[in-house]
Amino acid sequence: MDTLLSVLLGIGLSAACGFRIFVPFLVVGIAARTGHVQLGASFAWMGTTTALVVLGIATVLEIAAYYVPWLDHLLDVLATPSAVVAGVIMTASVVTGLDPMMRWTLALIAGGGIAGTVQAVTVGARKVSLVTTGGLANPVVATAELGGSIVLAVLAIVVPLLAFAVIAWLLFFGARHLLRLLRRAGKAQA
Repeated sequence: MDTLLSVLLGIGLSAACGFRIFVPFLVVGIAARTGHVQLGASFAWMGTTTALVVLGIATVLEIAAYYVPWLDHLLDVLATPSAVVAGVIMTASVVTGLDPMMRWTLALIAGGGIAGTVQAVTVGARKVSLVTTGGLANPVVATAELGGSIVLAVLAIVVPLLAFAVIAWLLFFGARHLLRLLRRAGKAQA
């Protein structure tokens, strides 16, 4: 059962990486420092004071950058592959009780896959915002993404099964809603 919970924890945290890359790392670092998360031996650095300071600074810079109109689009280009890598690292760091080959395979497929999928949905939401409002609603999208990352990271640590259910719900209905909006925007431009 502990292995299943650590897998669900990894998937939840990886999904949070799809919203914001550094927020889940900071949350996990704090949770590891306070004893709420058990990290794999090679990932214990996340709970060190130096890592927490660096992650805190990186988190603040990432959050602020998404509120700068032209910079948010540049970050989307960089964040997509970075989110996949972050998702892989996040899953590998918290999954315990599996041999290394299985852990890294799971991290690559589940962690990287879910982070990339969530990131793709956020890029789609930003695109819809750009097309429908000329980018004026991008700060609202940025705030929603930040909130999603924080809530999902904390929820994954506190109740991993609920976090997994929220992710499934968000992906299903979020992708469906985005596709509808993109179709409407395409018809309006035609």
